[in-house]
Amino acid sequence: MKYWLLKSEPDVWSIYQQKNEGIKGTTWDGVRNYQAANNLKKMKIGDLCFFYHSNIGKEIVGITEVIKESFIDPSDKNGRFVAVKVKFRSLLKKPVTLENIKKNKDLKHLSLIKQSRLSVMEIDYKSWKIINKMGNI
Repeated sequence: MKYWLLKSEPDVWSIYQQKNEGIKGTTWDGVRNYQAANNLKKMKIGDLCFFYHSNIGKEIVGITEVIKESFIDPSDKNGRFVAVKVKFRSLLKKPVTLENIKKNKDLKHLSLIKQSRLSVMEIDYKSWKIINKMGNI
């Protein structure tokens, strides 16, 4: 199993909209960055993803699970990019802000800090555990 972080602007797609989709989940589409798309291609069923509200809030607010591996993104007219399908797993009891992530020396290596515009990134297991603890899970 691998761990990931998915970014979404909450006024476009929020954790609450994701939660409302229930067990059927929703397609995570619209990714047009090649590095982020390559990360989508690496995702496997059962992988877990932090759900990060970008721009507004700048915080990890929940967890989703990959329920369908990469397929051609239906929103890409050229058929070059992929999407995955994810379902809601849980809300964090306490959102973990970017500010608090930056303050933690054990998280300084994360792409969330080093490549702030990347919308899909892998999270190592140690960092996954640290962030879960920060979120009171």
